[in-house]
Amino acid sequence: MGEYCTSGGIRRIVCKIQTKVRYRLLFLTSMPVFITMLALVMITIYWATHYTWQDTLNDVAERLKTAENQFQNRQNMQVENLYMIGESYLFRQELLHSSGEKELNIWLQDHEFPSLQKHQHIFDCLRWQSVNRTEAAFLTHPTARVFYQVLESSELQDWCESAVSQAIVPIHQSGSQETRALVSRALYPVYAEDGTLQGYLDSILLLNNNQQIVDDIRDQVYPEIGSYSTKTGAVTIFLNDLRISTNILIDDYNPESRAVGTRVSPIVRQTVLEDGDFYLDRAYVHNTWYASGYKPLRDLNDSIIGMLYVGHQIWPLLEAYLINLGEIALMIISVLLLSAYIVHFGTRDLFHPIEKISSVVQAIQQGQDKRIGDLALVPEHELANLAKQFDQMLDLLAFRNQQIKQATAELETKVSERTASLHDKTIQLEHHIKLLNQTRDKLIVSEKLAALGQLTAGIAHEINNPVAVILGNVELIQMELGDRTQDIEEELVVIFEQIKRIRNITQSLLQYSRSGADKELFIRQDINSIVVESITLVKTGSKRKDVTFYTEYTATEFIECSRNQLLQVLINLLVNAVQSMAERGTITVRTENWYENSELKGSIIHIQDEGCGIKEEDLSKLFDPFYTTKPEGTGLGLSVSQGLLHRIGGEMRVSSASEKGTCFSLHLHTNAQFS
Repeated sequence: MGEYCTSGGIRRIVCKIQTKVRYRLLFLTSMPVFITMLALVMITIYWATHYTWQDTLNDVAERLKTAENQFQNRQNMQVENLYMIGESYLFRQELLHSSGEKELNIWLQDHEFPSLQKHQHIFDCLRWQSVNRTEAAFLTHPTARVFYQVLESSELQDWCESAVSQAIVPIHQSGSQETRALVSRALYPVYAEDGTLQGYLDSILLLNNNQQIVDDIRDQVYPEIGSYSTKTGAVTIFLNDLRISTNILIDDYNPESRAVGTRVSPIVRQTVLEDGDFYLDRAYVHNTWYASGYKPLRDLNDSIIGMLYVGHQIWPLLEAYLINLGEIALMIISVLLLSAYIVHFGTRDLFHPIEKISSVVQAIQQGQDKRIGDLALVPEHELANLAKQFDQMLDLLAFRNQQIKQATAELETKVSERTASLHDKTIQLEHHIKLLNQTRDKLIVSEKLAALGQLTAGIAHEINNPVAVILGNVELIQMELGDRTQDIEEELVVIFEQIKRIRNITQSLLQYSRSGADKELFIRQDINSIVVESITLVKTGSKRKDVTFYTEYTATEFIECSRNQLLQVLINLLVNAVQSMAERGTITVRTENWYENSELKGSIIHIQDEGCGIKEEDLSKLFDPFYTTKPEGTGLGLSVSQGLLHRIGGEMRVSSASEKGTCFSLHLHTNAQFS
């Protein structure tokens, strides 16, 4: 901690806060103010970025609607002018006396209508179309119509040659030109007195390079009310994705350098021109970011042919937002500095006694015998009482230390004496334990060897040989009697069955003594038949003790296993069950299907006896090799059985209650899982 506190920068400040009451108190008093101010800043930022930006987009949407209304007003004025011309006396007279369409169009180009002077720049070209030359699409609409249309250069030249040059828009940074024209076209039907359609007055307002119309609409949408008006607002007309009329400047210092001939961004083109949706979001327009709104312009066939744009620069809004954040940050810093000043100078009298107490504590840590003494405070002061109690504690501590030193010396003497005595006893105990272990190991080895030798030799010489002699003599008797064996045929059958039974028993016992020697193949077998056979082999010993077997076979799953090895395991468990009971008792043997999480895993064999049970402390050692609680046992049965089950992935589980009986459960997989 000392090296940490002497390092510079933030670590030193953190160390002072952790170790100095003055700085900790300053930190605790300033932190709530700082957190409150920080929360205020975060709320302000959230409000500005969410609601203020949303209000900005709503404002753009309203201004876009206003611009659209201004365009509609101009189109309505375009129709009104055609109406005034078509219903005027001069036009009617000229229509009545003109020799043809060409003469009437010349008259329209040369003639001025005084009543239309106030509506100048409403259309650029005007012509008369008779009914037989009118486009078929217009004949189905007998009323006046106004719509947007794209005219090729040749079509525009048919209207008026002077408009062709005005329609040319150089495409920025490509060297090519756009010669098509986006126009607002209005048609007014003219009827004779008898109601017959004579033709149409047809006019167009050219929108290419029409800076006056975008400036007029810009002045209506963004009126001059400060810097956040016409200086930052803009209106643009697009032919497809190309700007053909705009008041966005390429050079801010050159009012004539308009961004005509530049294209819109890909995301706007996708949203408006291809998807046909409105676009309300920020957009990078030429060289800066704008809060932008785009609306598709459609022709008479409802096809998108261009866009109307309204937007204003984001920087003035962002500038005001940053200024507000700076003012809030300055206010927070000022409040924090003022709070720190008040806390620092208002608590000096409080910290002086604490610092004196701290210096005494540090001196005590260094081994000096110092006391706090008088702090020059009123007797009732909490720090004065603390200092007094602390001095008393130091005096008591010094007294206790002296007593501890004296007791330590006495204790060391006693410990030395007891240690010497304990060392002698330990040497004697280790010697006795060593002798005991040697004796026990010898007895265990002798018992194991004797049991194994007796088991194998007894089976080989005491059972198999007499059985072979009996079988041979019975067969000899059968041969000697010949046809007369019919009188004792039933008895001979019983003898052969019993000899076969004895051989099965001896074969099972031999397999029991030779764990792992079985070489037969593992095949799918019915465990119920194996259980029946094992009970048959064990019943010979159980009859002597009046042991009855209760069986319940519900398992239907065939198990992949070695029949003889499973017999070996079952016989061992059944024999143990018989031996654990008194003269009378019941052994319950059940089979069932093994399910886990509703999935069929295999089969289970339960062997439940009513014997003496197994003590809880013996359960953990039950499967240890050569561990047995029977004086005549070898301790190999359960360990060998468990090993045989493990070889095929099976499991042996045991539950037991002392003096109530034991239950062994064999869990066998359908398919052997060899280990």
